[in-house]
Amino acid sequence: MPIADLFAEKKLVLSYELFPPKTSKGEAALHEQVSQLMHYSPDFVTCTYGAGGSSRHRTLAIIDQVKQRFQLPVASHLTCVGSTRDDLRDYLNRALRQGVDFIVALRGDPPQGAQEFLKMEGGLSFASELVALIHDEFPQFDVLVAGYPETHREATSATDDLQNLKRKVDAGADAVVTQLFYNNDDFFRFRDQCTALGINVPIVPGILPITSLQQIQRITSLCGARLPLELESRLSSNESSQWQFDVGVEWAIRQTQQLIDAEVPGLHFYVLNQSPATVKIIAETQLAELRQAM
Repeated sequence: MPIADLFAEKKLVLSYELFPPKTSKGEAALHEQVSQLMHYSPDFVTCTYGAGGSSRHRTLAIIDQVKQRFQLPVASHLTCVGSTRDDLRDYLNRALRQGVDFIVALRGDPPQGAQEFLKMEGGLSFASELVALIHDEFPQFDVLVAGYPETHREATSATDDLQNLKRKVDAGADAVVTQLFYNNDDFFRFRDQCTALGINVPIVPGILPITSLQQIQRITSLCGARLPLELESRLSSNESSQWQFDVGVEWAIRQTQQLIDAEVPGLHFYVLNQSPATVKIIAETQLAELRQAM
């Protein structure tokens, strides 16, 4: 089903993001976690890959297994990092043969150790170029792109960042999934700015439940997202892993319910290959009731 139809038919689209495990033990554990997440009948699942495309083959293997086992649409991430146009075409052809439904088109972060993104000779510089390549040469794929409620860390300004997002949408993107954020006002402001700019595709908030202060501090330092002082203070008041899980999930429950009340078109959970936090959030918000009604 095309993404446009999916969002038109569903009151609230639910999706999860996975990453390919590095070991067979990790893969077995992932399948167990995914089984728990499937209780709420997601509409699609995405899968990322390692820096520089180091695990692309495992990405396709994981999403193929998910698609075959659970019979739902799947999306593969694809970045410009370390790839020529022909490399990208080769991957898209393999994805097409394996029945991948959607592509999450990203420029990608600089490889580990690099300070900035460098275009590979014969490659692409921007996500908008990747979207255009997919749209023009692989129209079988619908395309999702990233949006940044708190502005991309490399953007010269919030205005320039929004203009870049519009270029991606104008190039053929079908939906926007946001970077993680912990203040819903940032998302609402971003959504309103997108609307004012004429970005008229679904804008889906991305939710990363916090289960560890150390982990989320590392993640936010890399992506430029901010932790509200109240949240960071509560998390740091107790080093117990259970305390940090409870505080993080409680925050995400309130955040998620507020987004549902605001009638967002969908919710995308960055589950980090773990189900407990996301399952608890869904179960304790109106999302569980909405999914059961579908």
